[in-house]
Amino acid sequence: MFMGMTRFLAAVLFFGALACGVGHTASESEIADSLPAAEPTPQKTEGMQKAVFAGGCFWGVEAVFEHVKGVKDARSGYAGGKAKTASYETVSGGDTGHAESVEVTFDPSVVSYEQLLDVFFTVAHDPTQLNRQGPDEGTQYRSAIFFANDEQRNAAAAYIEKATAEKRFPQPIVTEVSALDKFYPAEAYHQDYLKHHPKEPYIVYNDLPKLAALKEKFPDRYVK
Repeated sequence: MFMGMTRFLAAVLFFGALACGVGHTASESEIADSLPAAEPTPQKTEGMQKAVFAGGCFWGVEAVFEHVKGVKDARSGYAGGKAKTASYETVSGGDTGHAESVEVTFDPSVVSYEQLLDVFFTVAHDPTQLNRQGPDEGTQYRSAIFFANDEQRNAAAAYIEKATAEKRFPQPIVTEVSALDKFYPAEAYHQDYLKHHPKEPYIVYNDLPKLAALKEKFPDRYVK
């Protein structure tokens, strides 16, 4: 009886860790970094462009885009809500309107916005899951594209329309397409999370397969 209960508790602790952010204890320095930046970066700087995507836990989405040729930077953060509630502690409750998001800075002469959409829909997440991704549930894990201009909005709408017409997915696409208000960078300990924690159970089960899929499906766009 005692051994059975011990195994049960161990299983609960193990699988409970397989959720974005669960089981992570922030250090004092991480807590100090918990406030979001006062202002987001501009949408265009020196020929670079920015795009914001939400597809579940930002760890895996960020890692995928960091391995796409032409992407100069990918940052985890929050979009869809207000500044005063843009912190992990508040967003994780699912009541702030934010979605865990990733801001992608890319060189359009190397990779187009449409190609980023292809990566987003094909390997970064499942666009048919409503308000969840894998083990993570709640509106903060919804599938969303936060467009910065009419060009991005039209490209996203066209992609979804075409993918739906071609029946690329077994279920309807539920991705939200909304105008970007502001992007708020996440706390320092969330940035490059996969790179720093490649053996963490959540990463192994949920995010490393996304990188493998990127390399397999888009070998010409994949970079180490």
